[in-house]
Amino acid sequence: MSNRFIEQHQEEFNKAVEHFEKELSAVRAGRANPSMLDSVAVDAYGVKTPLKQVASISVPEARSMEVEPWDKNLIKEVEKAISAADLGLSVSAESTLVRVTVPQMTEEKRKEMVKQIKEKLEEARVAVRSIREKVKEDITEAEKSKDITEDDKYDFVEDLDKKVSELNKKLENMAEEKEKQVMSV
Repeated sequence: MSNRFIEQHQEEFNKAVEHFEKELSAVRAGRANPSMLDSVAVDAYGVKTPLKQVASISVPEARSMEVEPWDKNLIKEVEKAISAADLGLSVSAESTLVRVTVPQMTEEKRKEMVKQIKEKLEEARVAVRSIREKVKEDITEAEKSKDITEDDKYDFVEDLDKKVSELNKKLENMAEEKEKQVMSV
């Protein structure tokens, strides 16, 4: 029997995992990644515009990116925006592109990043736990209103606990993978 209670909240579970994934992608792993520049907004024609809407971003080497504005008149603005974003990156403008270098991370910085990953993992677990509580309340309500039997309630809760365990394992694996990236030199 499928667990309709879990199915009703499946979207929330998915969003919690997606949010964690997005949080992890923002953690710098010492190698260049275009998502590092997601928060950068360029002053293009008097309007603050996300960088990826005015330029292409490529990663020619592990620790550098090339940002190539589609309008070459924006080179200085792109350089200024990336510098102003205070991301700890080295920025230099060339004739047709802006070169962004990711500095080598110190051991201390790597440990700090791992700590951040663990904090984000805990936040994701809390989110999953709170969804679990909602689902469990729904199951309990259904039993009280005689929609399901007591035996069904225990089966549904058991399914729910399996689902939560699987999700927690998935979150842990994602965090471990990111930790490996951060700690590899």
